[in-house]
Amino acid sequence: MKITDLTMLLEEGMQTFAAHWHPFFESTQLGRHGIENRETRKIVLGTHTGTHIDAPRHFIADGETIENIPLAQLNGPARVIDFSNLADKHEITRDELILALGSQCPVRLVARFDWDLKLNTNEYYTDHAFFSEDACQWLVDNGCKLIALDTPQPDSPLNGRGAEKDAPNHKILLGAGVVIVEYLINIRSIESEEFTLIVAPLKIKGGDGAPVRCFAIE
Repeated sequence: MKITDLTMLLEEGMQTFAAHWHPFFESTQLGRHGIENRETRKIVLGTHTGTHIDAPRHFIADGETIENIPLAQLNGPARVIDFSNLADKHEITRDELILALGSQCPVRLVARFDWDLKLNTNEYYTDHAFFSEDACQWLVDNGCKLIALDTPQPDSPLNGRGAEKDAPNHKILLGAGVVIVEYLINIRSIESEEFTLIVAPLKIKGGDGAPVRCFAIE
C-alpha cells in the first residue's frame, strides 16, 4: 500500500490569496516547556487557507455547509487525469474533458496540472489553466460529486470578484452540490490512474469551507 500526501504544509509565510477575506496563517506558541511545562499554540487561519475544500455555502447563499457534507461523498474511489502539458491559461473545453476521460465521468475527479510547482510565484494565481463552463456543467450532468485540483481554482484567473463573470464554475459546481478541493500538491506522485481519495475537512459549524488533510491510497 502506498499513501501519497496531497496536502500543503501550514506555515507562516505560506502563499495565501491577497484579499482581506483570506487571512494569513499565524502560529503563536503559548505553552512553553520549562515555564508552563507543556507546549500549546494558537493558530489563525481561514476556511480557505492552504489545501482546503469549498462547501456550497462558499458561493451559494443557501448552500450546504461543511459539517453537513457526507463523508461518503468526500472519500472513496477517484480518478486522476493529467493536464500538466497544457499551456498557461488554457481553457479546458467540454470535448477536451470528455476525450481525457473517455466519456466515463468519475464520482471523484482529481485534475493534475503540476501547478504546485508554481507556488510562491505571481503566476500561481494569474496563469493557471482552467475549465470551461460547459466542461463543468458536463461534470454535473454526469454524476461527478467532487473535483480536486492542484491549482487555486477551477475558474479562469480572469473571472474573479469584480469581473463580468464572478467565479461561474464555482457557482455551477457548488450550486449542484459538487464540492471542490483546491491547492493540492504532489499529484504527480500518484502512480495509478484510479485510487482511493481521502479528504478529511475540519468539522466547522456553518462552515463555507475548511482546511483538509488530503491523501491518496494505492
